Amino acid sequence: MLTNLTLLTLALTAALLLRPWRLMAGATRLTPILGALTLLPWLWALPSLHKMPLQLQGSGACLVLLMLGWPLAVPVLCVVGLIALLISPMGWETALDLTVWLGLVPATLALALGAAVRRWVGPHLFVYVLGRAFIGTAVCVFAAGLLAQFSGHSMPGIDDDLSLVAHWLVAWGDAFMTGLFVSIMVAFKPEWLATWSDRLYLKH
Repeated sequence: MLTNLTLLTLALTAALLLRPWRLMAGATRLTPILGALTLLPWLWALPSLHKMPLQLQGSGACLVLLMLGWPLAVPVLCVVGLIALLISPMGWETALDLTVWLGLVPATLALALGAAVRRWVGPHLFVYVLGRAFIGTAVCVFAAGLLAQFSGHSMPGIDDDLSLVAHWLVAWGDAFMTGLFVSIMVAFKPEWLATWSDRLYLKH
């Protein structure tokens, strides 16, 4: 619990120092924010609302990161965790765990991966959709699951060896969802993607 509180405090403090409200200029960020606050809490709370043999949960954090940018994604994901706590019978420690390991850690890893991709591969449309939205999401969500497991946050009812497979499968589910939505937004609503720029990605 102390690790979770420390990570959440560090991430939220750093995000607020970057003044995320500056990203709210205009109405382009409002729709992605409302979408995240409406859908993600139910995704995170689903195992608490229905008893399932395998407590597998989607993240959606990488999609939120691509839509909002890291400074704004962090407080939004914290609110998602709070709403998930309010709409389900989970305890606050579980909600904190979900906020950190399903939300903040994958989003932060996606930020770092995105910077590395732009630095070493370059800003290309194909790289953005496939590298950041699809493969990048799979890598970041899987890595976050492994970090959670190695930090003592194992999946309930699943032994450690099997949980590696579970994390891998869940990561690809997240990757397909993120890749699909990002592809649609690039084509029809690029203004919903804070990490997208026509000037950068369509110049080639």
